[in-house]
Amino acid sequence: MTDALHTLTQRLGGIAYGGDYNPEQWPADVWPEDVRLMREAGVNLVTVGVFSWSRLEPRPGTYDWTLLDTVLDLLHAAGIAVDLATPTAAPPPWFSRAHPASLPRNASGTRLTHGSRQAFCPSSPDYARAADAMVTALAHRYAAHPAVAMWHVHNEWGNHNALCYCDTSGAAFRTWLRDRYGDLGRLNDAWGTDFWGQRYGDWAEIDPPRETTAFRNPGQELDYRRFSSDALLARHRAESALLRGLAPGTPITTNLLGTLEKKVDGHAFARHCDIVSVDHYLVAADPGNHVDLALNADLARGMAGGRPWLLMEHSTSAVNWQPVNVPKAPGEMRRNSLTHLARGADGILFFQWRQSRAGAEKWHSAMLPHGGTGTRTWGEVTALGAELAALSEVRGTQVRAEVALLFDWPAWWALEMEARPSEGLRHLDLVRQWYGALWDLGITCDLVAPDADLTPYKVVLAPSLYLVTDPDAEALHAYVRGGGHAVLGPFSGAVDAHDRVRTGGYPGAFRDLLGLVVDEYLPLREGESALLSDGSHAPLWTERVEARGCTAWLRFAEGPEGGPARGGPAVTRHAHGDGTGWYVAAALPARSLHDLLGAVCGEAGAAPAVAVPPGVEAVRRGTGDRSYLFLVNHTDGEVTVPVDGHTLLDGSALPGSVSVPAGEVVVVREAPQTPHQETSR
Repeated sequence: MTDALHTLTQRLGGIAYGGDYNPEQWPADVWPEDVRLMREAGVNLVTVGVFSWSRLEPRPGTYDWTLLDTVLDLLHAAGIAVDLATPTAAPPPWFSRAHPASLPRNASGTRLTHGSRQAFCPSSPDYARAADAMVTALAHRYAAHPAVAMWHVHNEWGNHNALCYCDTSGAAFRTWLRDRYGDLGRLNDAWGTDFWGQRYGDWAEIDPPRETTAFRNPGQELDYRRFSSDALLARHRAESALLRGLAPGTPITTNLLGTLEKKVDGHAFARHCDIVSVDHYLVAADPGNHVDLALNADLARGMAGGRPWLLMEHSTSAVNWQPVNVPKAPGEMRRNSLTHLARGADGILFFQWRQSRAGAEKWHSAMLPHGGTGTRTWGEVTALGAELAALSEVRGTQVRAEVALLFDWPAWWALEMEARPSEGLRHLDLVRQWYGALWDLGITCDLVAPDADLTPYKVVLAPSLYLVTDPDAEALHAYVRGGGHAVLGPFSGAVDAHDRVRTGGYPGAFRDLLGLVVDEYLPLREGESALLSDGSHAPLWTERVEARGCTAWLRFAEGPEGGPARGGPAVTRHAHGDGTGWYVAAALPARSLHDLLGAVCGEAGAAPAVAVPPGVEAVRRGTGDRSYLFLVNHTDGEVTVPVDGHTLLDGSALPGSVSVPAGEVVVVREAPQTPHQETSR
């Protein structure tokens, strides 16, 4: 991944800048103007062809390359590189009409129709043949074209068709199950099919977990999630293999749907990309959306193994798909973009280049708005292009994090299935709350898979690890025994990889690590809370904990009838080997969570990049003797940050501090060999 992205940015001459370019939406006489304005804006990379299948193959087996030939030549002549997409996310109307069985079905059995995008069953052999033929023809035509710097496989895998319940998917599911379990006895054991008399005697009896009379089998439903993600991943790998065979040496990426999406396992897809790319769109109504932006970026970096990555899509201003699509405030687009850069992105790209005049996304903002070059957005786009060019020396450096936060899609899927103790205990809510506490503390973290190498980190957080595999549980044990500090959230370790309860006392996989047994989970009703010994109130969730060697760091002081006993442990600490295991037996309020994580990080020696006022981000990127400190001010007032002996990128010396105006971003080039640069990474 590192070499591929480094090679790409070397070719571009700096940080990647641009976006999706859809020339098929416009007459040919607009294309030269597009290229001229791209140069004016500082664009050096555009994604072409994402939704062009119906133009490139207007009839089955008949190809028309006129549009791409012309556009790629124009872009290359202007020095703009192309991220050439396989257009397989939008099968043409003729395909759906010729192969109606390829259209997906929902859980109730309704066949969905053509008329949007991703209207295909991931397991359809007809779709596979047509898509592979399209990819093969595209690669034969453009593998050697000098404009093509990267291949972009598909678009947002699983955004609209993550789960298909048709008979074709059912047959593919049975094949997947045979490969996974080998025999029906193992499957029946994994799914616990003796409950409710579901035991299978023949593979043909197994269907997708469609709508049924009551709760669906959770083991079956969890495996169907895994299968469905794998079915899409198989298509990604098939297209990638064709491209690698016909265009060796050209890196491959795919824009992973905003990483905080439940639909597919992002870690699995990232492992099959030469360059990790993600999309990210702010929720306009959320006043804390800048924290979600940082979370998304840190997860992208975690999927890239800590190395630089690409922001493939975000918006210059408003989107089109929220209840109220407010525009970004002046300066917000720059701040969003540079925050992604601060957290490891070596490319800042948008959807899209020219704002559409027709179609479902015509009210989605773009680099070149409906109003043209006289708009505020255009002014900000050109200014950002110039600024990114000036920041090119930052590319290739890495973010330095001493804390890891475990993020696992199967654990997410399992926690939020039917028939759990509380529908209110949700994976992403917990992750956001814990990450938000770290953000407030100014501590940078990597979001990584549970099977990642944890040894570089001083602290590992697992806010929501309801499901954990045996190897991943043992890895966390080993990490703590070796001297690490781990903090586990409520309801963690309860079930194995098949969603079977780990018997012998909760929290199953982590009893020894934590030195406790949870006697009972005690979810709270809406409006209820438990008073904690620090004076705060825990809503939603509590547990009755029996200490088996741990000590209480925080206790329950009072709660509703049937809740935890007065004085019972709410947060515990336990020495395990050379390290420490912490357990949070409640849904802690923000203040308590902030205090806890601050105490753990302080004990472990995990510190902020630099001391900053509340509402200000400080993130460091570095490599060798180069180090850059990004300061992002989300407040309404100017702030001053101590940065003794450093310089701005224009060479201006900083006497001992730097001022960061309200809503602005300042990048500091740090002097080499400063003590605070010494980290475990």
